[in-house]
Amino acid sequence: MTAHDELARIELRQWRQFVAVAEELHFGRAAARLHITQPPLTQAIAGLERVLGARLFERNRRRVQLTPAGAALLPEARELLARAQGLAALAQRAALGDAGRVRLAFVSTAGFELLPRWVPAWRAAAPGVHLELIEATGDVQQELLARGDIDAGLMLLARGVPPPGLAHALVAAEPLLLALPAGHMLARAAAPALRRVLAEPIVLFPRRIAPSLHDAIAALYHAHARAPQVAQEAIQMQTIVNLVSAGLGLAWVPRSVQQFQRPGVVYRRPGGARELPACETRLVWRADRVSPALERFLGFVRSAPA
Repeated sequence: MTAHDELARIELRQWRQFVAVAEELHFGRAAARLHITQPPLTQAIAGLERVLGARLFERNRRRVQLTPAGAALLPEARELLARAQGLAALAQRAALGDAGRVRLAFVSTAGFELLPRWVPAWRAAAPGVHLELIEATGDVQQELLARGDIDAGLMLLARGVPPPGLAHALVAAEPLLLALPAGHMLARAAAPALRRVLAEPIVLFPRRIAPSLHDAIAALYHAHARAPQVAQEAIQMQTIVNLVSAGLGLAWVPRSVQQFQRPGVVYRRPGGARELPACETRLVWRADRVSPALERFLGFVRSAPA
């Protein structure tokens, strides 16, 4: 066995013995404190010194003193024992969902209203559970969930269309509005006519990132014998709104995106339609991978005010 192997095999019991002798500076009192006899304690300290390659105590018939090496080790050994003692409590807290982490992916729209409301409330409710936030589109979230790289996600979906193959909970529902360039002629109306809206080019997200919502928007056009004129695709809602401000087209966005006040962009709800597409934000997770910390977070979400 190498010296490195011997160092790695030093047990907590040996550090506890060292601390007892260092604090008592008397082998007899230290042995009584540890509920052992003195000879095995003396042998244990000698063995520890041999493995470390350094004397920890200067001792004679009259007194025991720490060497510089022993004095340097004492606070570190105390901290090690304190941390080891805390492991059982940490394990118990983790088993109850009071410690650990939740890796939560989210679509950009969740950053407008949901997360600013949730994060401080969660920190107050579960200060021992770290909420790790990862921005990702729905398609990326599915890959991350499949690999076990996240615990849950916030996905954007069309109204009434749950994510396939995942456990889920509805956390928000909202209509789609139009984002228009402020100088566009349709922006002058409080409720621009839908038939005129459908004739305009649009900025749209790729279907792969939110297929059900993409299909719901396309279905609106097809129901009026139109095909969407996609002038530009973009992934993030903030980017879509920025492209609207540049005059590339109109855009269908969730109502919460109104929180993003981009100069040169106005938001309108079209008139002349009995029903317009709506979207939902759902918390999604794998039912076969629910840790105590995630279970605690799911309970928090279910009880969170809408």
